[in-house]
Amino acid sequence: MSEQQYDLIVVGSGGGALTGAAVAARAGLSVAVVERTGYLGGTSAYSGGACWLPGSQVQQRAGLPDSTEGARAYLEAILPDAADAAVSAKLDAFLAHSPELVASLEEDDAMSFDWLPFSEYYDAPGRVPMGRSIQPASIKRDELREDVAALVRPPVELDRVGAPGRRTLSGGQALIARLATIVLRDGGTVLTEHRMTDLLTGDDGRVVGVRAETPSGEVELTARAVLIAAGGFEGDAAMRTEHGVPGEVAWSMAPRGTNAGEPITAAAGLGAATDFSALGWFCPGLEQPDGGGSFTLGFRSGLMVDATGNRYGNECLPYDRFGRLMAAAPERIPSWFVFDSSEGGRLPAIAMPEGDPAEHLAAGTWVQADTISELAEAAGLPAEALTASVERYNGFCETGTDDDFGRGADEYDTFFTAGTGPNKALTPCDQGPFFAARFVLSDLGTKGGLVTDAAARVLRTDGTAIPGLYASSNSTASVFGPVYPGPGAPLGSAMVFASLAVRDLLAD
Repeated sequence: MSEQQYDLIVVGSGGGALTGAAVAARAGLSVAVVERTGYLGGTSAYSGGACWLPGSQVQQRAGLPDSTEGARAYLEAILPDAADAAVSAKLDAFLAHSPELVASLEEDDAMSFDWLPFSEYYDAPGRVPMGRSIQPASIKRDELREDVAALVRPPVELDRVGAPGRRTLSGGQALIARLATIVLRDGGTVLTEHRMTDLLTGDDGRVVGVRAETPSGEVELTARAVLIAAGGFEGDAAMRTEHGVPGEVAWSMAPRGTNAGEPITAAAGLGAATDFSALGWFCPGLEQPDGGGSFTLGFRSGLMVDATGNRYGNECLPYDRFGRLMAAAPERIPSWFVFDSSEGGRLPAIAMPEGDPAEHLAAGTWVQADTISELAEAAGLPAEALTASVERYNGFCETGTDDDFGRGADEYDTFFTAGTGPNKALTPCDQGPFFAARFVLSDLGTKGGLVTDAAARVLRTDGTAIPGLYASSNSTASVFGPVYPGPGAPLGSAMVFASLAVRDLLAD
């Protein structure tokens, strides 16, 4: 067993973890990033890299009607617990620090952000037309340090088949690459294939390091403080069941074999308070032939039905909101998405990864037929109900009004669509042959875990802070509770509270 000493140990390597590590390294702290796999980035590397960080200079450069006050109004309108004193304090900290963090990161030549047009998820006061999310600028692989280029996790469609990343890193890969560049440039240490198994404490109860398993055996790393930012527990079936998180491990978008919740369990063992009520960041998941799920959004046509052959919601809802609709009734998992041949047999949506239609058809995750009634038989759905659902949906396409669920009435509904009828979110399903794709409930991670304060300190059940222990990202109970405010809310909140943890450590 070996031992090393640092100022800060960061557990995890997603956007929140690496933000904390980068801020600490730039401040002159000795930092170690502890990552259980051979790659950096986790689910953040699979993401589009959107960061919901309101009121920053990036939105100002883009001329957006965004402000800290507008974001506060938006959050107060959509969050059920916004008036709670502890929640309000964390929201204030998040909103105050978001522009500070962006300005600080952009002072570094390694980091640059651009505005990303992408509608926010609720029609509420303070919403910015076409969104306020920002995104790190893309970067070429040959512009990176060799060690960074080798460490960034590839995008999901490549990673799942063991293929290397692309020459141009964009979205989440760009975020991870840019932050990792800062960490390593400024003297930070990156320890891959280190699976944290426990927290170390001193005689006074202060957290002083971590224990980790490596290919060479167990190691102990000591530090002034530990920042847990290691994802949630979406990869652990028992924890999902214990805390009532719907869906299955195989359907999660987290990298396979990761995010089993050990850091949360370790902290809870020290008396940390936990809150699992927010459950997860959900999405409809296109089932893959291997049983996995694919994050899917941006439905351009077609309709989603449950086991009874009936629609149950607006298919163009933001993905977390539709995922929660799926979870609301057992007959909705799995669902079937019915579409026609208007796009040549391709899924009229964005699925990451989509997979090959021929492989889907061979595996039965997609079925095909010349008529809707034959399609129903192939999918095991009631033919009369499915035929009626398609006919009713097509009628809405003719009138331009979805009388059942209001599809196309909101800005988000039409963001990805290009229909030519009276409502561009309503395109008829009338060109045979017809297809049905099986959908499950996927997630971008769980969002319950350690309870923290406005400085990202981990709190005990009595409300006092555990000295030396901070947390951010999906390892914590989300500041947004059960709500997903807009594109990049998971990354934005993870980054801010990781940075605030370092600020508190520096002031200690």
